[in-house]
Amino acid sequence: MNNWPLTGLRVTTPLVELRWPTPEDLDALADRAAEGVHAPGFMPFFSQWTDGDRDTVARSVLQRHWRAAAEWSPDDWTLYLAVLHDGEVVGSQSLGARDFAANREVLLTSWLGLSHQGRGLGGHARAAVLDLAFTGLGAHDAFSVVRRGNANSQAVCRKFGFTPDGTQVNAVRGERAVSDRYRLDRAAWQAKRTVPVEITGLAGALEMFGAAPADSAPVTAPGGGAPQTDLASVLSGVRYAPAPDQAH
Repeated sequence: MNNWPLTGLRVTTPLVELRWPTPEDLDALADRAAEGVHAPGFMPFFSQWTDGDRDTVARSVLQRHWRAAAEWSPDDWTLYLAVLHDGEVVGSQSLGARDFAANREVLLTSWLGLSHQGRGLGGHARAAVLDLAFTGLGAHDAFSVVRRGNANSQAVCRKFGFTPDGTQVNAVRGERAVSDRYRLDRAAWQAKRTVPVEITGLAGALEMFGAAPADSAPVTAPGGGAPQTDLASVLSGVRYAPAPDQAH
């Protein structure tokens, strides 16, 4: 597709490929989600998109992707990539940002179908998307918001060098849910980087991200401080605790 450069984006590791999903990929992704992403008794997602019958969950996957594409702008974007292993769609990995040209900060979200978890695929998908963020787009920071009780995702954050960056409280399924925020800067990412990653098809799409090549001069806020934005609120539909409540 000549007029949507993201269709050519590929990020690969020895175990997985991340790519802009084709219509067939999207259909398979909807099937994976409908088959199950997490135990029924624990909701790890603030948007609760996995609640509902099979058809509702499958359509939610399609609508989230279509909505993100339709509303895309260089100042406010969410990139949903299909994760494939041996040619099979196994899950999704995303990057999101607001005012990326100034903030150089991205939010990560991800999921794998239940039958594909525990095989190392999630770690490779995380390594791939971090390389896309830091090497491909020139990000300064990446962060993730993980609900307490989601032990696997908490462990992945620590494995990749993310450090605590505060807490937040949300209503999930009508109950209080406490989550931890984790942040990873470029130096920490480089220190933990072990998985080989190859990125292709990005050059023609950089303008869509509000990005310049990764070796361009860093952008800082007036007065020399790091730009700030309530990114988790914008992208996740959640509000996090202010600085005085951060856990260090």
